[in-house]
Amino acid sequence: MKLTNGERLITLMLCELYDKLDVMGEVDPDFLRTAIYTENEWSLAWKYPGIPFESVEEPPELREVLDILEMWSFIEMSYNELNEQEKNSLISKTHPFTTAPKFPGFDGNNEAEYISISSILIDQLDRFQYFNGRDLNAHMPTLEMHRRMLEKFKEVREENWNLLGIDELESVLNERVHPENRA
Repeated sequence: MKLTNGERLITLMLCELYDKLDVMGEVDPDFLRTAIYTENEWSLAWKYPGIPFESVEEPPELREVLDILEMWSFIEMSYNELNEQEKNSLISKTHPFTTAPKFPGFDGNNEAEYISISSILIDQLDRFQYFNGRDLNAHMPTLEMHRRMLEKFKEVREENWNLLGIDELESVLNERVHPENRA
């Protein structure tokens, strides 16, 4: 869905009226404001699937964010299912990283669109609740790392839809290190 400037203004004014009059309706004015201010109007059709919105192309970053969040969900859940010995072994094999794998987010300066989409998905659309409440700003570029990991993740997941085993986790997590910096 793409709103015109006039429709955006009218929607924001209606949100203010909702707030002033303390209207308790099915439409969430805070969500509408967020979708408009962050230019994530695609999310309106996701939040309100019963409204027959005109079909429009979703931003290409959306599919990539969905894939990255799915990958990190599987990584973190798979890691949590390992026993302590397996966790220690994995961490020793994924040097220089010495802590449990955790979704780092995206760079707030150069990957802000990715943070915005992630935030809408997690906080407003209640998807990927595993990441709810986390700071999504990595304060450093992460997109290329996610893309390398995602390529390996898709390869590993081609034949298997269960949680990842220790060897699969290791192969995906080792993609965090840029190829030029590998020993």
